[in-house]
Amino acid sequence: MGANEVIIYSADWCGDCRRSKRLMDSLNVAYTLIDVEKDLSAADKVIEINGGAKSIPVIVFSDGTHLTEPSDNDLTAKLKSLKII
Repeated sequence: MGANEVIIYSADWCGDCRRSKRLMDSLNVAYTLIDVEKDLSAADKVIEINGGAKSIPVIVFSDGTHLTEPSDNDLTAKLKSLKII
């Protein structure tokens, strides 16, 4: 994982996922999108990251941390703290 790499575990039907992707796009933040509906190993990874929960989006950062279903404010704060924006 690169220094500013961001991975979003997502699904097309997920409103929170669409909102987080919209925010990232508006801030010109590059990310890798992984669709948990198309990649079952990714769905398992989400469950692992969330300690058994299937909640998405899960946004994973290069520092090893993640946010699950973050608000726009929390996601923006995290991106600023990592100096991505």
